[in-house]
Amino acid sequence: MEKGIKYWHAMSNPALLELLGKFIQQTRLQQNKTQQQVAIAAGINRSTMVQIEKGGGGTMLSFIQILRALEQLEIFEHFEIKQQFSPLQLAKLEQNKRQRASTTKKTQVKKPKSDW
Repeated sequence: MEKGIKYWHAMSNPALLELLGKFIQQTRLQQNKTQQQVAIAAGINRSTMVQIEKGGGGTMLSFIQILRALEQLEIFEHFEIKQQFSPLQLAKLEQNKRQRASTTKKTQVKKPKSDW
């Protein structure tokens, strides 16, 4: 089966976690690093590292820390939001940009009328 969009949608959440764990494990082994070395560099416990490599889950923060320790943050390029604007749209956006902060309106204190 070709690994296209349908393939990713057909996978269960545990299967995706297992795939992520295998990716981390293979990357770590290619770099000839132990679980302990990566865990220390990522600032997590080795048990968390083992759990993630087995596909047992973990936090998003732990996953990012591991990717940083393995120097694999470039996979986030796929998450980058790219917006294309015409020069005319950019000029309109720049024109509508706030220049100053507004003050909050306090309760109006009534001043006595002047005798003048």
